[in-house]
Amino acid sequence: MSHLSTAELLSLGRWNTPTIYNGWEQITKSDAAHSCFNLEYCHDFMPNMGAMVGYAVTLQIQPGNINHRKQNPSALSEYRRYVASQEGPKIVVVQDLDKPECYGSFWGEVNSNVHRALGCLGTITDGAIRDLSEMTGVGFKAIARRLCVGHAYSYPVRWNCEVEVFGCKVKPGVLIHADQHGFLAIPEEDEKNLLSATLFMDNNECNTVITTARNHAGKSIEVVLEEIERATQDFRENIVNHFGKR
Repeated sequence: MSHLSTAELLSLGRWNTPTIYNGWEQITKSDAAHSCFNLEYCHDFMPNMGAMVGYAVTLQIQPGNINHRKQNPSALSEYRRYVASQEGPKIVVVQDLDKPECYGSFWGEVNSNVHRALGCLGTITDGAIRDLSEMTGVGFKAIARRLCVGHAYSYPVRWNCEVEVFGCKVKPGVLIHADQHGFLAIPEEDEKNLLSATLFMDNNECNTVITTARNHAGKSIEVVLEEIERATQDFRENIVNHFGKR
């Protein structure tokens, strides 16, 4: 179930993922050093689409295993009904159980069109994608490990379960912000104050260190360094005053 309004989600989408992270780390109780975002390299194949913001629907696949289709012939229909039943906007987070091998892609022209019809904005998968031009034309954003040619035996294995992609565990329904830098899976308790914290941190940077660093014309390097140091202290003090923590 979506916890933020459409307006809030659209506002979050106007910022890149590192900016969202800057706000998030001030309000979260999670260990910001190594949780809630990708620890491994992932590639945004549609960076021109900007950031995508939505709630996770989750899936596990194993394209190298021919037996899953035989074991559960109705799995594809059941999986699609699961996706359709969830509130959007949605991002499909897919764990490829064949990793590090890459035998085939779940994503291509057909599945991107189908999932677009089911209210999905795009996917994050530690497997592969194909039909890049066609997926781009549909407007279905993909953050993946690589491209590939075939689909092999891409078929739903498990869904609506916790998955792990690029070193990050993602639960169904978690809010995700993703762009060319990677993705952030935001704990439910952090959603409410995420936008205001992001806006504060961005303004804090602009009003202190960034402005000071750009206002250096005609000044000696000693003066510039002193002013940047003062601005950095102001930046940190503003965080303490606003969030009540160091």
